[in-house]
Amino acid sequence: MHPFEQLQPPPPPLPSEQLEPQALQTLLDLITGVLSLLLLSSLTVRSFVGRWQVVQSKLCSLQCSLSSISESPHWNENSLLHTLFPSLLSTLQRLKALSDQCTLSSFTGGKLLMQSDLDMASSSLSNHLHDLDLLLRSGVLHQSNAIVLSHPGPDSDKDDLGFFIRDLFTRLQIGGIEFKKKALESLLQLLTDDEKSTVVVAKEGNVGYLITLLDVSNQPLIREKAVLAVSLLASSSEDSRRIVFEEGGLGPLLRILETGSVPLKEKAAIAVEAITADPENSWAISAYGGVWVLIEASRSGSQQTQTHAVGALRNVASVEDIRMALSEEGVIPVLLQLLVSGTTAAQEKAANCLSILASSGEYFHALIIQEKGLPRLMHLIQDLSSSDTIEHVLRTISSLSVADSVSRVLSSSTAFIIQLSEFIKHGNMILQQISASLLSKLSVSDGNKRAISSCMGSLVKLMESPKPVGLQEAAAQAIVSLLTVRSNRKELVRDEKSVMRLVQMLDPKNAAVSKKLPLMVVTTVLGGGSDGCRKRLAAAGANKHLQSLAEMEVAGAKKALQRLAGNRLKSIFSRTWRE
Repeated sequence: MHPFEQLQPPPPPLPSEQLEPQALQTLLDLITGVLSLLLLSSLTVRSFVGRWQVVQSKLCSLQCSLSSISESPHWNENSLLHTLFPSLLSTLQRLKALSDQCTLSSFTGGKLLMQSDLDMASSSLSNHLHDLDLLLRSGVLHQSNAIVLSHPGPDSDKDDLGFFIRDLFTRLQIGGIEFKKKALESLLQLLTDDEKSTVVVAKEGNVGYLITLLDVSNQPLIREKAVLAVSLLASSSEDSRRIVFEEGGLGPLLRILETGSVPLKEKAAIAVEAITADPENSWAISAYGGVWVLIEASRSGSQQTQTHAVGALRNVASVEDIRMALSEEGVIPVLLQLLVSGTTAAQEKAANCLSILASSGEYFHALIIQEKGLPRLMHLIQDLSSSDTIEHVLRTISSLSVADSVSRVLSSSTAFIIQLSEFIKHGNMILQQISASLLSKLSVSDGNKRAISSCMGSLVKLMESPKPVGLQEAAAQAIVSLLTVRSNRKELVRDEKSVMRLVQMLDPKNAAVSKKLPLMVVTTVLGGGSDGCRKRLAAAGANKHLQSLAEMEVAGAKKALQRLAGNRLKSIFSRTWRE
């Protein structure tokens, strides 16, 4: 028996253990000695020659890799070699024993057993080659662990940070459970402490391998940490999110969202929402069969899972093909339920998703109405505290209002009309615009118009606001609708600020407002023939601006001027008749 066959490698050390550099050198010398003998004996085998030719090719590659490692300045400081070398030596010794049997003039052992042993040893050798090649390509053997491997701070040099990340991913791919666990812990600490590091991690690390750890076959703790790492990468930056998607992360994340534990589902939902925020990625939800998964997570998941799952639904709702799948899987009742029972964030996202679907046409209008969505939405705007959520709910109601049946319900609801008035007076610009636009389209009764006359001053003020686009016109149309009631016309002209604003908007020098809008309002105010209205507008200086606009042939100016001068013309005619 050859003396090398009697050598037994030391058991692989735990990650916390460190072999002395001299001991690691001894291991390398042993490996090199066995490898030299193997290269010679593999040339003289008489049995299974084809298999040995494959092994010999791998042994030549191994010789090159070991040579490169020994030439690296800091190779004996790397703890991964403390695990790799003993295992490699064991494989080579096994191959040496097999080669001795195959060099005999006549092989008398079991051929199938020998073939199996050779294949297993050859496969182990391939794994070792892969790990050594990965270690060499990472570049971690060229820098001292003692200097660099302390956890990098926010001000760390980019080169040191890159080295640290490459070392982490090398340990993650080569090491055993303990190495993987410690590598993931360091990666999570880095991603948590420094959001900017995600770009470097995505560039320098092997995100594709990290995604393979999401598979259910992996050790639970490893899988849990990997899910959290992928979630942080997906939700931290555009570049890292793109790489997670390109490396195939969406499919495994959806599977976790479907079958994982509650904590894993929550992390997966965060990542899926982040990935689908990019419109170019949204289509893939359908390709992975994720529509049902997202709807189910929104229906029955934990509050955090629901919040992010419905966020993903909102992200994909703009894709036409996915919209149809959403309707088929029953998304409408789930969204309506979340509007009532979800967290504040879930309510806002559900309302947004519903408004997107409602804006897509009559098909979704019918679905929402069928689920008794209209009365629920009308009730919600009185209870919700988030202006963003109210905005989306109002947009949905506005989309539904194109249906005659919905318009009649809205027009006859005093509570709803008064709520619109409150939004006009006290809401943000967007709420004011949607409310004014909706109010102008409804057939509101005179009684309800009188009930909300207090919002007319706010509407006049909104006519001065050039942004958002469409606000001025919506405000003007709403106030014209309210001015069809005589008492409202009188009330408006008694408001000096509103009258002055209207007159200032008529000024040809005021370019911020299209003249057709104040002309439309003034003409309506004067339409009732009230002397009081004419006197107040004339006293505020409307005559001068209307005269200028009429001379400029601005549409509607002549008509407004004639109405403003109505009582004066009557006096002239009366005096002429008496004379």
